[in-house]
Amino acid sequence: MPEMTRYCADCGWKRLFEPRHVIAGSCPDSPDGRCPEWMCTGCGAALLIDVAAGPAEVPQAVPLLPGRRVA
Repeated sequence: MPEMTRYCADCGWKRLFEPRHVIAGSCPDSPDGRCPEWMCTGCGAALLIDVAAGPAEVPQAVPLLPGRRVA
């Protein structure tokens, strides 16, 4: 079973983490079999690893009305 040591924000120190879905191909979130969900062996806190983030949405700029300033 693969393991790694990472900082756990819930525990407050380095702990062992192991994958949530150990059996290859059993992770419903990853068709290639590499589960991105890891769990702290101490408290069970979740950690996502190697998750590709999509493009962030850029909020539309609000036009300023004539005669108004931003402080």
